[in-house]
Amino acid sequence: MTTAFIALGSNLGDRAQNLRQAIRHLAEFGAEIVKVSRFYETEPVDYLDQPWFLNAVLEATTRLSAEALLSTLRSVESHMGSKKAFAKGPRLIDLDILLYDDATIETPTLQIPHPRMLHRNFVMAPLAEIAPALRHPSWPANATDLAKQTGDHSQIRLFEPAT
Repeated sequence: MTTAFIALGSNLGDRAQNLRQAIRHLAEFGAEIVKVSRFYETEPVDYLDQPWFLNAVLEATTRLSAEALLSTLRSVESHMGSKKAFAKGPRLIDLDILLYDDATIETPTLQIPHPRMLHRNFVMAPLAEIAPALRHPSWPANATDLAKQTGDHSQIRLFEPAT
């Protein structure tokens, strides 16, 4: 079994429900969910003229190869009806492989560790929450220390759903 960390994001529709539904689908499609971070509300990065996101990170174990896991993530996105009109734009659900054990993978369709993860609050805060001591061989420090050094000044806050 391989341990993978997956980022989840949504900024259209019922964002929290979208994240919960994606987590359920991942479990149905061959990923055993180990931990899920709390949900974080985050301001958009890169393309700013869009609604705020809800983001989370989960840890899962799987027998799928990295490429098969990526294909599974794209299938979940498609199954949920997510369409990316343009890069960095609004989306119903977005799923990305952050880490796949200690692997370093660079293909035209897949880069692991995710190439921008160390520079994104919306990835590093939830990752450090569920795996504070995690350290990939290519990293100079653990997830907790790296979360403090992203250089990302975008706002991020814990999401408290209305009761």
